[in-house]
Amino acid sequence: MTSPLELAITAVSNSRYAFFKFISANDAGTTGGHQAGFYMPKSTVPLMFEDGPGIKGTNKDRLIQIKWQNEFTTDSRFIYYGKGSRNEYRLTRFGKGFPFLKEGNVGDLFILAQPEEDEYLAYVLQTDEEIEDFLNAFNLSPTDSNQLIEKSALTIDQCFQSYIEQLTVEFPKTIALAKQARTCFNQFKQVKPTDVLKHPDAILLDWVKSEYELFRALENNRYQELIKHPLGSVDNLVAIANTVLNRRKSRAGKSLEHHLEEVFYLHKLEFATQAKTEGKKKPDFLFPNETAYQDPLFQSKQLTLLAAKTTCKDRWRQILNEAHRIPKKHLFTLQQGISKNQLIEMQKANVQLVVPKAYKIAFPKEFRPQILSLGEFIAEVKAKQNN
Repeated sequence: MTSPLELAITAVSNSRYAFFKFISANDAGTTGGHQAGFYMPKSTVPLMFEDGPGIKGTNKDRLIQIKWQNEFTTDSRFIYYGKGSRNEYRLTRFGKGFPFLKEGNVGDLFILAQPEEDEYLAYVLQTDEEIEDFLNAFNLSPTDSNQLIEKSALTIDQCFQSYIEQLTVEFPKTIALAKQARTCFNQFKQVKPTDVLKHPDAILLDWVKSEYELFRALENNRYQELIKHPLGSVDNLVAIANTVLNRRKSRAGKSLEHHLEEVFYLHKLEFATQAKTEGKKKPDFLFPNETAYQDPLFQSKQLTLLAAKTTCKDRWRQILNEAHRIPKKHLFTLQQGISKNQLIEMQKANVQLVVPKAYKIAFPKEFRPQILSLGEFIAEVKAKQNN
């Protein structure tokens, strides 16, 4: 039986338009508001309405059928609410017993594809492995959510193109790619170190997105000749596909760490990466350093651990035994939304979530005060190190 992940990848590949987002607490109706269904950003108007966006002051809707997980169909509706103070798009009407808008679905990945004008296919992916495999299939980052999926080659920025032409290796190491992406972004957006000090959350997201764009450009450059010619056999096709996907996974897993490291460096925090704690445990970031951690006279309350995981619905438990001297573990993620039950589990396990400031709204309202932004986390660590 074909998995929802495989079906979703095929559907997006063969669609006119496709879109993905992390299911939010607002979508699931757990925030106490009166909204119904999936919030749809304005950027997805081409997928919803052939005749263009809604007009403020009026409501507008379109009735559609959606096939979910290749298993069942709903008679649903795209609607633009433009009357009164409202100005938003939503996907509504799923019928009784609909399984994907419950509290437990917060943080799942919702994918909507439109192969034909009146055909819609939807998928919900629930595990970290499925979510990351989907993103890697299209070389997407969580920062690419809430907009139409670009499947074609992007316009290559002059800075990206110049870098690619000067490379002496096929694919540089991830740390070099991350650094170049920051260089290109900072150059063309005129980002100064002081901007990173003022807006670490926003700049980090820009850097992550920029690196994904650079990597896409590099892949298109490296494989342009290969894809023009027959591959000879299915085995050759599978081997090449596996190479591409494994490289994407490897790069994505380290990308976030490299950009966080630069943010911490510019904020003049004292930290160590992959420092040894107990046994073979090496947390992503240890503040201030390994020497302090191993010194029994150094106060535990002055130590901080930060793990970095692109998504963390399931994998957050992996950090629980990474540093016995630090009871509270901090976890930075690009995950947009996690269910209440998972958040309660994290709290009981003394795990403190850290997310980009703009992503806080994706979490249940009552949990947002306990979730740190990157800027708040930096301030907390800086206060410890200045004492």
